[in-house]
Amino acid sequence: MSTGNQPRTRQQRVATVELPPGFFGTLLGHLRRGSVLLRLALCAMMAAFLLAFTQGWDPPFNHRENEIPTRDIVARVDFEQVDAEATREARDRARRLTMAIYDQDAEPLVQLRAQLTSEISKLLSAEKLEDVDDEVWTAFEPPLAEGTPDPTPEERQTQFTRFRDAFGAENAMEQFNEKLAEVMAPFEERGLLEELPAEHKDLNFEKIFVRLQKPGSEEFGVSAARDIAEVRIENAAAKLQSSLNEKIASAQVAQSVFAWLRPRLKTTLTLDVDATRLAQDEAAAKTEPVPRLYHAGEDTLAKAGTPLTTESLELLRLEHRARIDQQEVGPRVRRALAILGMYVALYTLCGYYILTHAPRVVTELHRFVALLSLVVLMVVLGYVANQYQWGTEIIALLLLAMTLAIAYQQEVALLLSASGTLIIAVSIGHELSQALVLMATVAGAVLVLKEVRTRSKLFTVGLVAGVVALLTTLGVGTLDGQPWSVLWLNGFTLALWSVIAGALMTVALQLVERVFEVQTDLSLIELGDPSLPLLQELIRRAPGTYNHSITVAALAESAAEAIGARGLLVRVGAYYHDIGKMLKPGYFVENQGQGDNRHDSLVPAMSTLVIIAHVKDGADLARQNKLPEQIIDFIQQHHGTTLVEYFYRQASEQRDKELESGEVDESTFRYPGPKPQTKEAGVLMLADAVESATRALKEPTPSRIEGLVEDLSRKRLLDGQFDECGLTLKEVRKIGESLVKSLTAVYHGRVKYPGQETA
Repeated sequence: MSTGNQPRTRQQRVATVELPPGFFGTLLGHLRRGSVLLRLALCAMMAAFLLAFTQGWDPPFNHRENEIPTRDIVARVDFEQVDAEATREARDRARRLTMAIYDQDAEPLVQLRAQLTSEISKLLSAEKLEDVDDEVWTAFEPPLAEGTPDPTPEERQTQFTRFRDAFGAENAMEQFNEKLAEVMAPFEERGLLEELPAEHKDLNFEKIFVRLQKPGSEEFGVSAARDIAEVRIENAAAKLQSSLNEKIASAQVAQSVFAWLRPRLKTTLTLDVDATRLAQDEAAAKTEPVPRLYHAGEDTLAKAGTPLTTESLELLRLEHRARIDQQEVGPRVRRALAILGMYVALYTLCGYYILTHAPRVVTELHRFVALLSLVVLMVVLGYVANQYQWGTEIIALLLLAMTLAIAYQQEVALLLSASGTLIIAVSIGHELSQALVLMATVAGAVLVLKEVRTRSKLFTVGLVAGVVALLTTLGVGTLDGQPWSVLWLNGFTLALWSVIAGALMTVALQLVERVFEVQTDLSLIELGDPSLPLLQELIRRAPGTYNHSITVAALAESAAEAIGARGLLVRVGAYYHDIGKMLKPGYFVENQGQGDNRHDSLVPAMSTLVIIAHVKDGADLARQNKLPEQIIDFIQQHHGTTLVEYFYRQASEQRDKELESGEVDESTFRYPGPKPQTKEAGVLMLADAVESATRALKEPTPSRIEGLVEDLSRKRLLDGQFDECGLTLKEVRKIGESLVKSLTAVYHGRVKYPGQETA
């Protein structure tokens, strides 16, 4: 009978055969996955951020104070530096040229004119000189030349008469007042200054700026610049005399009026110190800095063998900024692409190593983000710290290295910290010698940080890193030809920063454990304290389970150490792996008395549910008591997806007896898992199984124990329980040998004493 299918040709059958994809095909398949694209996007974002933060397109400034150049540093580009001395002189000159500001009060001169008019009126009202107060007329008498005899009374009377006769014409007094106002007007406007005030010593002596105060007001009207000579009283007096002689027709009156006015001329100008200082400051601020030019290839910025001072360092910074400002777009783009290429290479190298040796870091997004953020954060901190103090970038690098060594493997810590060191060295502009010192210091810290069992461990790591930094600085610096004084200073500086990094890491240890979900030996020792409430409750409710856990802990610790795993972690995990049994302790054989088995009243399926439930109950109890995830993993994984054989066989036997029963579903008699994900969890699984099985042996001889361990190991292997934890066949064999040795020691034979009966 025909099936309806057409027979295929040979070519068609060949065409249906698909070969597995090659390297690029596999790579393309991975790149199409959303999770891979997300991680690549995060890496790209971090690379772009680091490039922008460190300004990777510009060459870094790589000089520091007290650095001793091995050769003369010559300017590479033309640039300017502000000549501080010339600028100061220019600004001082501007201050000196600033006019001192004086306020003119003309009121004293106006009152002086009124007083003069009043005195003249007194003289005109008297007929004879005898009728006038002698002091009044004496004030009008011109001073006599040296050696001239005093005038006689007749001569004085004659002068008085001539003075009065000059005012004999009609309206003579009004005309005199008008002329006097014209004569005094310039002095009332520009003011008079007898002596320069003490504050004027630092000001300009050529010109002043006079502000005329309005009568009866605090405001100022007309302002003008004046020569200092114009307002000095000794100079103004000569002009006053000349003006009187010119304006007043009577020479006798002009001389008498001048004789009266001259001794009464007083200072009317007041120096405004605050306004003058402000004007000086404004003039100095407006003065442009005086530049000093440096020419590329000609001017030497620092001499070889001479330590860089603050001044020479500032000069080098100016040259560096000028070089960046004059740099074209092409070199900047090429440098940025080179930096990005370095990031891509580091991402590829580190990512491949982590993916093959610590895949959980990549597969679990939160771990990946935490690791990426840590590296970027420490690079940023190192870059920023170096801007303020030389060598402080080692603190960030050591914190990065120690955190990675605690959270992950030493190999991962070495690789990632070396990558971080390379990024910082390139960003800061360190030379090869300094980069080697940083890498050696970081490597020294990672290599001695295998475990943290005491609180002083991290401080000790900092001390070791400091010694490495000191010795490496001396060695590398000697090869570079640096003076010993500088090498010792640099070495001890790096050693100090290394010790500080160890102290900071001691403080930050708890934060690292929480963020990266790891437990140091120090924390594990605290978790393994039997006095903790959860373990005390286990002792009270299920003493048999507690004793079983203690025995399993001893077996598992030795087995873990035999393969190089963390024995302390396995021991603490074993303490808690069966805490779920305390909720229903009577259903587990180690807590049952003679003839007391509650499973007798249950069907196998129900008994299996009760037995399996202790895993979920234990995980819930652990989370309620805030136990670390690593411990919870032991609780969930110590049975993996193994079969509850005892009740599975019971169910199979019942099914054989009851012919109408259906097939027994094996999956319902298996633990929910997951399978062990770490070597430590695999060790605990095997130790738990062999310890329970050994208790059931009537005569646990060494050969029987060995056979039992081999049988259980083989079953777990064939059942695929170790497929996801990374245990090799060689390691499984070593674990079995350790368990046999430990169990033989526990169940060793004893000497039979007389009268002792066999149990």
